[in-house]
Amino acid sequence: MKVHFIAVGGSAMHNLAIALHNKGFEVTGSDDVLFEPSRSRLAKYGILPEQDGWYPEKITAHLDAVILGMHARIDNPELLKAQELGLKIYSYPEYIYEQSKDKLRVVIGGSHGKTTITSIILHVLQVVGKDFDYLVGAQLAGFETMVKLTNEAPVIVIEGDEYLASPIDRRPKFHLYQANIGVISGIAWDHINVFPTFDSYVEQFRIFVQTIRPQGKLVWCEQDEVLRDVVAQDQSGVEKIGYDLPDHRIENGVTVINYNGHEYPLAVFGQHNLLNIEAARNVCEQLGITASDFYQAVTTFKGAARRLELLGKNDHAAVYKDFAHSPSKLSATIQAVKAQFPERKLVACIELHTFSSLNKDFLSQYAGTMDEADEPIVFIHHKTFEQKKMEPYDADAVKAAFVNKGLQFFDDPAHLLVYLKEQSWRDKNLLMMSSGNFGGLDLNVLSAEIIN
Repeated sequence: MKVHFIAVGGSAMHNLAIALHNKGFEVTGSDDVLFEPSRSRLAKYGILPEQDGWYPEKITAHLDAVILGMHARIDNPELLKAQELGLKIYSYPEYIYEQSKDKLRVVIGGSHGKTTITSIILHVLQVVGKDFDYLVGAQLAGFETMVKLTNEAPVIVIEGDEYLASPIDRRPKFHLYQANIGVISGIAWDHINVFPTFDSYVEQFRIFVQTIRPQGKLVWCEQDEVLRDVVAQDQSGVEKIGYDLPDHRIENGVTVINYNGHEYPLAVFGQHNLLNIEAARNVCEQLGITASDFYQAVTTFKGAARRLELLGKNDHAAVYKDFAHSPSKLSATIQAVKAQFPERKLVACIELHTFSSLNKDFLSQYAGTMDEADEPIVFIHHKTFEQKKMEPYDADAVKAAFVNKGLQFFDDPAHLLVYLKEQSWRDKNLLMMSSGNFGGLDLNVLSAEIIN
């Protein structure tokens, strides 16, 4: 098979390119700019484009498939050439389905927790020795790539994003996988540039349930009020398996699950992670793994990258970074750290970085989300508004939206760094949350200074 990737440098795209190369496909690709780690990883497998840019001459009638990334524009010269030649053009989720349509497909959807739930399932399947393929949205310890595709594995576990599939396919990615087992972790409005109303966003999850194959199953979180309505109104005939918090306790900063007379200490913490664990347990039971075997395996799960990732700690302070950026993720992450360390104050800093989080009309969705933090901080790099061509707003607008007068606001990374360094860090934790990079701050260096 000969396949060509347009916009090969994307996170999922370059991992899919590597997976197909490993499967024996002849893989080529193009991109206008290739960043790390995509560049080095494509080079390692000998499929790095010789030059950055778009080259229509790469598109020939000999190609079996063209895979189009979201980063490409609809007037991309390679895309136009492929359309002119009448070649089969796939989005990457379409091609994942094409390569897995004879497997049992587990698809994890939801506004939050997708990567962690997927990661837990992969970890447990690996521990118990099951053969499986996968697509996950983060680099995981013990897994060389974020995508694996083989002919042999009977199961594929897919992190199912609700964002659009490609510039020419405006369907959400998770609609395209046709799950046998679907998961919805919860629903909280996001991607307002694509789904401008809450109802239009929720509708995507209703459709997802309807895409589950006949005799399929939906694993869903009973704590989510919006999701309860979606499940109650669904008439698809899919078997619905609800989950809630497991029996647990927190002792000396460690969360312990109690099950069937046995105790299972965890390396992760927080109610949201306990719910993620229960979602994964229900999936794994459908795959033939007992609850006791699951809980034993999950004790060695250390979390997905950038999800409550511990950067450093001593006897009286700890520094965490997290990918949280939406309102629901922000409040859940703050609550988790406060519950785990009730005797310590919490300095919590969120960088507003995505289109949705920066949109002034959406900003009110953050009301009350930082109330559990002892010292809440919001950071927006002043350059971000310029880069996204959005109208900037000031500290007063942020404080009003969060409904938190004690909130600190910074728009300069140097000023934020000085403020954090001048703090006393005795009996106090720091939580840095962003899908960006805080204007280039090195959080590892900051953590080392705080801890030492």
